[in-house]
Amino acid sequence: MESHKEKILVVDDEASIRRILETRLSMIGYDVVTAGDGEEALDTFRKAEPDLVVLDVMMPKLDGYGVCQELRKESDVPIIMLTALGDVADRITGLELGADDYVVKPFSPKELEARIRSVLRRVDKIGASGIPSSGVIHVATIKIDTNKRQVYKGDERIRLTGMEFSLLELLVSRSGEAFSRSEILQEVWGYTPERHVDTRVVDVHISRLRAKLEDDPSNPELILTARGTGYLFQRIIEPGEE
Repeated sequence: MESHKEKILVVDDEASIRRILETRLSMIGYDVVTAGDGEEALDTFRKAEPDLVVLDVMMPKLDGYGVCQELRKESDVPIIMLTALGDVADRITGLELGADDYVVKPFSPKELEARIRSVLRRVDKIGASGIPSSGVIHVATIKIDTNKRQVYKGDERIRLTGMEFSLLELLVSRSGEAFSRSEILQEVWGYTPERHVDTRVVDVHISRLRAKLEDDPSNPELILTARGTGYLFQRIIEPGEE
């Protein structure tokens, strides 16, 4: 029986980039589908149901930001954005809209392949040290089920992307312990920051988690900032602890 091939949707208006990525990704074992504009991307996504989307920002009909917004309304699929934009704020926009990571053009195909492997591995990763054997953590009104990779606030299920959940799982697995941005990037995204701006990926994901989980994201009580270090999840008191 043939093993399942992970499917990747490559969206870029440059045919040469689509061909290169389709060839390279196919050679290393992925099933690849492509789209040349934003509208085609949404249509192809719904038909193909890919495991990950590589999404260019600057495209006709509907740009990558618009595609990312639409995808996040209906799916938690991992998204890696390709951007040629020089302004850091423009790159961060994609993350704020729900992308998991970004790669700046011109990029090395090997770098993109490494990011794809890392994101897919983290999304599929289950279990971390410090998680109760039940796999379920309760803190305040939040319930985190690491087996099902689901989070509830009261009775409401909170939709997290795979990378958001992996980040939350890391923080709660060592609650009360501060992580630097670089440590988080290495543990969750699987690469070492080469530039200071790389760590903004972490900041934006922390902001997204707070917006979904905190009663008052501007005054967080669960995901705290460790000044001069990075972030930590408030210490979880287990039953029987003082």
